[in-house]
Amino acid sequence: MKIELTPIAFVSSSFKEKFATPRQPGLVKSAVGKIEFLPPFNNPEAVLGLENCSHIWLQFVFHECMNQGWKPKVRPPRLGGNKKMGVFATRATHRPNALGLSVVKLDQIDTNDNRVILYVSGLDLIDGTPILDIKPYIPYSDSLPEASYPFAQDAPELLPVKFESNVEPLLSKHPNLKLLIEEVLAQDPKPAFHAIDENRTYGAHLENVNVQWVYKETEDHVCIHVTAIDFHDSNGD
Repeated sequence: MKIELTPIAFVSSSFKEKFATPRQPGLVKSAVGKIEFLPPFNNPEAVLGLENCSHIWLQFVFHECMNQGWKPKVRPPRLGGNKKMGVFATRATHRPNALGLSVVKLDQIDTNDNRVILYVSGLDLIDGTPILDIKPYIPYSDSLPEASYPFAQDAPELLPVKFESNVEPLLSKHPNLKLLIEEVLAQDPKPAFHAIDENRTYGAHLENVNVQWVYKETEDHVCIHVTAIDFHDSNGD
């Protein structure tokens, strides 16, 4: 049996690479993006009634993993990155058909100028992700408070994020960007198997900036320190 799937839309996102992209939807509320439909799916009639939905399901493709094949056992970050589980017991990206499922908040629908664009938040998809299907989130059937999964019962603990004195002024005119950086880094995006090393610098591409940070550990807690940001255009000053 041969099955062919056609993208109906593509995602524009703050996340330009896999690293530091939230591991689950809804964890970074300030992560906004848009879903722009392709012809012939950019027909306003196709989204008629969707404006009544607060949240939607996105069926998408892990497009950057498609050529890497799948693995029967993977290392989930919530298990420390060293223990293995079956791929179908996780939400790992390396899957037989590279398909993913995500729920996001629907903020606005634009059907002007012969286009259809959905503006969403709580996004966990990288820029350019192909969307295969969109469905409304229905609370009475999709929310199951009694459901359990022992390895991820609660959201991960957030780490405090501090901006070094050389970085703070650069973000003074960009409060939304600062909030995005803070919420993303608080999720602790480093590989789970990495020990805290204050001499190791991490970096990620968010929006139009490259962000660099380090981890600092005290007796009480671990804190992330943003040490540098580099704007990709001249509008960062």
